[in-house]
Amino acid sequence: MEQLLLHLRSLGFTEMESKIMVELAAIGQSSGYEVAKRLGVSRSNVYAALQRLTQQGYVRCGDGEPARYSVLAPEELAKMISGRVQASLSFVENEMPRGGSVSTTFYNVEGERNVMDALIRQLNAAEHEIIVDVWREEASLLRSELEQAERRGVRLLWAFDGGNAASPYLPWPPLAEMEESEGRKFSFVVDRRWCMLGTSGGRVNGMAQAVVTEHRVLVDLLLGHFMQEMVLFELEQDMAPELERRYGHRYRSIYRKYVGSDDEEERMEARTPGNTRDGY
Repeated sequence: MEQLLLHLRSLGFTEMESKIMVELAAIGQSSGYEVAKRLGVSRSNVYAALQRLTQQGYVRCGDGEPARYSVLAPEELAKMISGRVQASLSFVENEMPRGGSVSTTFYNVEGERNVMDALIRQLNAAEHEIIVDVWREEASLLRSELEQAERRGVRLLWAFDGGNAASPYLPWPPLAEMEESEGRKFSFVVDRRWCMLGTSGGRVNGMAQAVVTEHRVLVDLLLGHFMQEMVLFELEQDMAPELERRYGHRYRSIYRKYVGSDDEEERMEARTPGNTRDGY
């Protein structure tokens, strides 16, 4: 019930209108007094909402005294709402002013639904290439959109984190530690012009958060980061024994000079790997 009311409100109906339509759908034709009594609200509010719904065509008012109301059948109601929404969307697309100068900027997106909506819009609009660097949890949510993009001929490059370790060399933090503290990091680059970088989950702030931009600097940084990680991964797969023999377990002799202290080095060394990169 709550989910149904939520979706009706997201389509533009007020809470009172949503409850009245659901009530009429459940019990059939009723007077405004009967609806108000069952909902436990004032008759004046119910009659005002019924008048709006009747004027819009979602509810029918029968003859008689008192007047009795009925809501459209679900398929008829959905068809009417869909037609009106599509008409409004087409009008906005055609009549919204264009041509105003817009500087490249960054903007934040918060909440899993908002992040996914913004991302899916770009994935569905991709024309040439999509680069994906995500955890498997997020990848599974986007599998359909990614497969559709491939069928359209879009080049898809991906890297998935999580699962069993494929490389024992890079000092990645454990999966549980990442998810509980910082959250699962993800990034997307679409057609080498649009990118999203963010986190999902985490102990500190469980809300999904992301930065979206078409700024060339960040797009290039994400492309370079992706390329370097994938090149390193392939080198490790081909030359792991030789790399370990020459540089030591987890490349300790290389990354030692970039660590700020002995304590930090010990912490890095103590971590267990939690990174894999492969296709879905």
